[in-house]
Amino acid sequence: MRTLDPIDRHILRLLEADGRMSNAALAAKIGLSPSACLRRLHQLEHERVITGYAAIIARDEAEPTTTVMVEIVLERQTAEHMTRFENAVRRVPEVRECYLMSGAFDYLLRIEARDPSDYERIHRQLARLPAVERIKSSFTIRTITRANPRAR
Repeated sequence: MRTLDPIDRHILRLLEADGRMSNAALAAKIGLSPSACLRRLHQLEHERVITGYAAIIARDEAEPTTTVMVEIVLERQTAEHMTRFENAVRRVPEVRECYLMSGAFDYLLRIEARDPSDYERIHRQLARLPAVERIKSSFTIRTITRANPRAR
């Protein structure tokens, strides 16, 4: 992949703040013609620098959920065990984020469940994933801050 230049980085910052910005508005803010801006945008998408666009939902308002942070320890840290686990965890729709970690556990998951009894169902599903040895769950009490590109 090529090195990003200052214009590419500027495009990324602007889109991070407003992913719905029109190409014309983006081009005007950057100082490019709309066609040149669109070419750069398509190149960033093609190179997978931009992997998608999303809406940030105020979950408390739209659909109340219980957020659970889950630490997963695998039986063994072999490439095979990790690959099998990662492929399987991608198919659990309630897993919103999954991170490979250093330290006392192997993976950290952020899960959204309807309520604690719904999480019990999800927990049983996690326990059946390949190579899982131990699961530790922590329920959040409330969200203090959440990544919000507009706040930057």
